[in-house]
Amino acid sequence: MTYCNRAACYLAVLKTGAVNSSSGSAYAEFGNTKVIVSVFGPRESKKAMMYSNAGRLNCNVSYTTFASPVRGQTPETKNISAMLHRALEGAIILKSFPKTTVDVFALVLESGGSIMLYDMVAAVSVSCIGKNLLIDPVSEEESHQDGALTITCMPSRNEVTQMTVTGEWSTTKINEAMQLCLDACSKLGKVMRSCLKEAASAPQD
Repeated sequence: MTYCNRAACYLAVLKTGAVNSSSGSAYAEFGNTKVIVSVFGPRESKKAMMYSNAGRLNCNVSYTTFASPVRGQTPETKNISAMLHRALEGAIILKSFPKTTVDVFALVLESGGSIMLYDMVAAVSVSCIGKNLLIDPVSEEESHQDGALTITCMPSRNEVTQMTVTGEWSTTKINEAMQLCLDACSKLGKVMRSCLKEAASAPQD
């Protein structure tokens, strides 16, 4: 995939399995920005047990010595760690792993500045089971689907960036599924923008 900023177009590289010792990891490269993210856990934690029966999420962002003028853990990197925590906390079901922790480490290999976007990207999938259409189906529902449709789009611009279709669809049904996806993406985009605004306006410690 290719992203464009004001100066030029550059290739985005996304790879999983970057750190073998982790539970999950990925490498991302956007122009001159290169980051490795690794996830460890859920794993038992006495500290988590002291707080609540829900799981605990820890996020840490650090820079290599050659990544940028930033060195080590500074107030700036602590703020970025907090931003990463807020971004992920709402997506993880912490109650699903009580009294344990999940640790997310982001290592910035090279910092090329902000990445300019035309818009945020939202994604929604729909399964067709008989005459019914189900938005964002669970695994059990997917196992009985006759077809699947996934759309990623830029909600504010109302532009589809990717569409994947599997199975057999009638023209009427696929049009209905596409509209369901686009409507859901629009609602999701509003939630994403709201979260970003709240994070940006939150008082800094």
